[in-house]
Amino acid sequence: MTSFDSQTGRALAEYPLIEPNPKTALSPKRWTKLNRSQDFVEGIGWLSILWVVFTFLIDGGVSQVTDLHSALGAIDRLTALVATDLLLIQLLLIARVPWLDKLYGHDRATLTHKKLGKPVLYMIIAHFLAVVWGYAIADGRNVVDEYLSLLNTIPDLITASIAFALMILVVVTSIKIARKKLSYEAWYLVHLFAYGSVMFAIPHQISTGIDIAGKPLAQTFWISVYIFVGLNILWFRLLSPIVLSLTHNLQIGQVVRESSDSVSIYVNGKNLKSFNTESGQFFILRLVTPSQWWRAHPFSISAAPTNEQIRFTIGNRGDDTSLLQNAKPGTKVILEGPYGVFTEARRTQDHVILIAAGIGAPPIRALAESIAAKPGDVTIIYRVKDKEDAPLVAELNQIAKKRGFYIHILEGSRRHPKSWLPKSANDTFADDRILQSLAPKVAKADVYICGPAAFTHAVSNSLLKAGTPAKQIHAEEFAW
Repeated sequence: MTSFDSQTGRALAEYPLIEPNPKTALSPKRWTKLNRSQDFVEGIGWLSILWVVFTFLIDGGVSQVTDLHSALGAIDRLTALVATDLLLIQLLLIARVPWLDKLYGHDRATLTHKKLGKPVLYMIIAHFLAVVWGYAIADGRNVVDEYLSLLNTIPDLITASIAFALMILVVVTSIKIARKKLSYEAWYLVHLFAYGSVMFAIPHQISTGIDIAGKPLAQTFWISVYIFVGLNILWFRLLSPIVLSLTHNLQIGQVVRESSDSVSIYVNGKNLKSFNTESGQFFILRLVTPSQWWRAHPFSISAAPTNEQIRFTIGNRGDDTSLLQNAKPGTKVILEGPYGVFTEARRTQDHVILIAAGIGAPPIRALAESIAAKPGDVTIIYRVKDKEDAPLVAELNQIAKKRGFYIHILEGSRRHPKSWLPKSANDTFADDRILQSLAPKVAKADVYICGPAAFTHAVSNSLLKAGTPAKQIHAEEFAW
């Protein structure tokens, strides 16, 4: 086992590396199978939307429109059906259920979830206004008086109004400007309201919805969909992490300082191979302490997993991660995951380039340890401010030396704001040209990038200019 300096906590000996994966199958059949699975799942989603529109049409949704009042009724019905269906798809996308995560990965699922947010909100607003306006026309009142009257006469409208307010809150806090002002914990807490908005909306849909109430086929469809989505969320987001963490007796084995602002947390347990974790993936980590049990954060593993241990290397970003720097050995841990497709399974080429910046090093270091490759097949590029205070730099050098990989530690401040490279004698050259000099086979390689969003985007642009196909560029940013 590695020994550590008692003052700094840094490794004094080589880290014990696992044997790398056997040769990776680069067969296009894997991609064909993946694409077919994605097409199947997406087809189910589109069919669900077509189904609810079809049930609306066959029930006279359009043929009954004769005036403003009936037109508002049609808008009320159709927007409710489609918005609810899309909202349930939204929840499933963000629920991090493993069968969806393996198909799309966290970033793509999150991006699709975000894109659905505004259309869902607009349809819910249209539904809400159409309902109240329609009743106001029928009763000869203004919209405000009618709404207050409906609150007194239709009990389920109260829960529907709460659902509406919660949905607006969730969408507003998802706007980019708002997200920048919220901590991860605050954003996470607010987004729990998304589940609440759905729960509050159920009663009035089942009991008073024209297209559902009293119609066995429609009720069977919607109840089945609600149960399916609900069970996925209940098991994969709540029960499964708790059950598995207790079963595997997960707890902190040791905490080792890697740099002035990062530590490695070693999570010990039994039979951890049953998690089927791959290098490059991440977990949602939660410490079971009075002050931190409700705080959860995504962290990539920083070493190839073993049957007894999973390691995370965590930087201090000034939020809850500062508390994790002082975690105590023996503390119980709940792990949710593993998640992500930032793995060798998405590899298509023999040559691989691994690019990291700062605390983006953990998944790159884990991939470097386990990746199937011959000497010379892999190039590691690690962008740091100070190589004497960079996490995992010694281990990356160790892996490169043992495996015969090329490694470049790029140290220093950026040469200009739009560049991801440090100042050097080649400052007159474009980033993509320097990249080609560091990794001559960049156009024929799979490239894995992990670092801050701006860094990842800058590197991706350099890769595209250097001729790397977009499908060979892999990145995962834990977007939220």
